[in-house]
Amino acid sequence: MQIHMPYGDETLEASLEDTHVLNTLDVADAPALPDVADAMRSALQTPIGPVAPLADIVRPGERVVIVVSDSFRTTRIEQVLPTILQTLRQSGVRDKDISFVFATGSHRAPTEEEKPVILGDAIYERFKDQAFSHDPEDQANLVHVGETSRGTPVEINRRVHEADRVIATGAVVLHYFGGFGGGRKSIVPGVVSKRTIAHNHARNLHATEDRLDPAVRIGVLDGNPVAEDMLEAASLTHVDFMVNTVLNRNSQIAGLFAGHLDQAHRAACEFARTLFAVSIPEQADLVVASAGRAKNFIQSHKALFNAFQAMKPGGRIVFLTRSPEGFGGNKFAQWLSLRTPEAIIRALREDAEINGQTALSTVEKARSALFVTALSSDAVALLGGRKAEGLQEALNTARADLRASGVARPTCYLMPSAAYSVPVHEATV
Repeated sequence: MQIHMPYGDETLEASLEDTHVLNTLDVADAPALPDVADAMRSALQTPIGPVAPLADIVRPGERVVIVVSDSFRTTRIEQVLPTILQTLRQSGVRDKDISFVFATGSHRAPTEEEKPVILGDAIYERFKDQAFSHDPEDQANLVHVGETSRGTPVEINRRVHEADRVIATGAVVLHYFGGFGGGRKSIVPGVVSKRTIAHNHARNLHATEDRLDPAVRIGVLDGNPVAEDMLEAASLTHVDFMVNTVLNRNSQIAGLFAGHLDQAHRAACEFARTLFAVSIPEQADLVVASAGRAKNFIQSHKALFNAFQAMKPGGRIVFLTRSPEGFGGNKFAQWLSLRTPEAIIRALREDAEINGQTALSTVEKARSALFVTALSSDAVALLGGRKAEGLQEALNTARADLRASGVARPTCYLMPSAAYSVPVHEATV
């Protein structure tokens, strides 16, 4: 059969022979909201959880900060910002008292070309002098607000913490160790220091053994030490209102959730689960997975993680990740050079660092993968995988590997949106 898979802005085609395709695992189909502005007005007026409508929270003269995602996440928040700003204006909040903070976490700041895409052209023109990128290393613009019960020091963006009102925005997807994106993640890691991020992410390590903590699971908030630590850390500042979107497979807004940071987020998570979690009766010998438009490998890793959940032990992944910006983390290569999970875990216990967490997951999974990528062969080798010159070569090599291991006609899943579709093996539910 001929298969077509996304690769950056392109679509690659190849022939898949002597293979039993079990299914295409993709984001569930969901209609776009017919009137986003009307849905947003309703959500602002009838919030989820113990918070008042947004119009009743803000007061004239108050400084309002709206936290928005960076360029690495599609949220479609530009479609709801006009209604939020209209509500603020009707409540007497002046434009000069409103600012935006791009929640970069440990990512690079949005470029001047990316900022109007995030905010929308008209809003960016109106507020471009009041739109700021968070810098997790700028100590002058960070304030220490305490520690969590797990010992995570919490240093938060000063502009956010000292605002009179904070509105957090984002999009909800399943996240491989935070449980879900959106909600608390807009604040932690979104607008905190690198030290805070590193300490929080280190909660994914087992307390006494050189392995990952099994309680840290995708799609799980309660009992997940990373997710619980994020919420506790975010609660050391104030988020007065939250707006989260859930997007369908066409990146259209399928759900809008507004209100309390935790309760509204949980409602969004349950809806997101119905779209992004895909039940599978069995794992497959071969998984063909695309990271889509991910700009670097660290962002692509989420797709590799999901593909690995659908693969049988000893199987193969054909992984399409253009990654035009390379690895995406300054110290990522240093962590990869440690080679083994045990060595990385030992190093993380001595010096919790953000890129080490992704490297730890990568060294386990990349060795099963044939990479179709713009990354160099040396870079792919450092990841622990093998580079193929195109999709067809990757499929041929994977098939040859499986034949050599005694699998004459492998089973296969196709994952065209692997960064978002999360296979859930029925045996583990």
